[in-house]
Amino acid sequence: MKTTGVVRRIDDLGRIVIPKEIRRNLRIKDGESLEIFVDNEMIALKKFSSMNDLNDICKDLVNTINQSLSKNVLITNRDSVIAFSGNNKNDYIEKNISKYVEEKLKNREIVIEKENKDVEFVEQLQGNFSYVISPIITNGDVVGTVIIFSESDSIGDVEVKFASVTSNFLGRHIEE
Repeated sequence: MKTTGVVRRIDDLGRIVIPKEIRRNLRIKDGESLEIFVDNEMIALKKFSSMNDLNDICKDLVNTINQSLSKNVLITNRDSVIAFSGNNKNDYIEKNISKYVEEKLKNREIVIEKENKDVEFVEQLQGNFSYVISPIITNGDVVGTVIIFSESDSIGDVEVKFASVTSNFLGRHIEE
């Protein structure tokens, strides 16, 4: 863990202010939840994502879908890729999602591109893919996406259904 050199006082209500630059670098938005960890005399804060509890399930899901469809599959939370199966895994896993995917998260709709199109799913990695993006919604909030994509084959109704069923399953699983 590295030091930032920033020192803050705790106010009468036990609050501290996290500097704007740190919030921007860590992509912490107003109203987001932080998880608090304690280790001896150290307090650590981490962005909370309900998707983190599903990492093992997500890894199994993307591998199963990839084997069934022979397409690349990734699952994201609101900030980064948490599971990936397909070609060039290291290019995607744990990378920040692109502004394009962030925008689609906000729209809360399934996006289908049946023909190849230049697109960026993670920051600074553009490709020419056909794809489907399905939002994961739990308790009315979008918590991530399921993306199925391919360079060589077009996306059809089967891939759209897989993405939709997977995002619905994950959304319901988080609610329970």
